[in-house]
Amino acid sequence: MLIREAKPEDIPQIQMVRNSVKENMLSDPGLVTDADCEEFLFERGKGWVCEIESRIVGFSIADLKEHNIWALFIHPDFENRGIGRKLHNIMLDWYFTQTSEDVWLGTAPETRAATFYKKSGWEETGTHGKEIKFEMTYNNWKRKR
Repeated sequence: MLIREAKPEDIPQIQMVRNSVKENMLSDPGLVTDADCEEFLFERGKGWVCEIESRIVGFSIADLKEHNIWALFIHPDFENRGIGRKLHNIMLDWYFTQTSEDVWLGTAPETRAATFYKKSGWEETGTHGKEIKFEMTYNNWKRKR
């Protein structure tokens, strides 16, 4: 297993992972374009991928502009191996070296993702559309680490 920073040539495989998930699926896969991925990965923030045998099986992206976690997804065939935790931690470690601003994310209620974020120390702060809004503060992250 290799965790590394995302590169532009990773976008097609990132899209494949994003469109493979069983929870928090896009209603229309065309809603998130390759150009969107490129903007969030290289202009607005940074992303990481997990590779197993040269295949991207998970990725995470932090957005410094909106202080948001734009993505954290694992291919269903590779769940429950600690990949999400590793991508989550490297992403937040990096985020909080760039800023001390709180970071937020939204995820569907009553999902494994919502449970994951609660167990990871994220605080539920309300809703964002139909999703639960979670926040992580700089101080809470530093205490966890």
